[in-house]
Amino acid sequence: MATKRQRQHVIAQLLAEHSVGSQARLVELLAGRDIEATQATVSRDLDEIGAVKVRVAGGETVYAVPELPSEQHIPEDHLRRVLGEWVATVGWSGNIVMLRTPPGSAHVVASALDRTGLSNVLGTVAGDDTIMVVGAQGVAGEDLAEELKELAGLE
Repeated sequence: MATKRQRQHVIAQLLAEHSVGSQARLVELLAGRDIEATQATVSRDLDEIGAVKVRVAGGETVYAVPELPSEQHIPEDHLRRVLGEWVATVGWSGNIVMLRTPPGSAHVVASALDRTGLSNVLGTVAGDDTIMVVGAQGVAGEDLAEELKELAGLE
């Protein structure tokens, strides 16, 4: 049985190889690779990998994953879910915020922060269980930490 990460990787491959216009079609393609998934699971996976519907020649719309991470925007409610599930503590110094997660989870949170495109976040660096979030010029770490705590439901 494929893990969530493996399934999402296969979905990204399928979207690159095929014109997939519906979630039902994606479920069929996954089944062809011996990966069972429901439409609801595929819907969440598409959201999490940043897939978007694009119009191709002939007017048909298909799913695609933007090539550049900067183009892979995710909604703020997804960020709230990720922060709420994975962030254990939040600390700050200067314009830097440190987030602690369970072991092996930091990259999930860092990717969500990077792909949400918060204007007050310059970028992230993730280790195994720690993420350094660098605030944009003029953003106080304390303010950014409070915002991230609120998004994570830690206040």
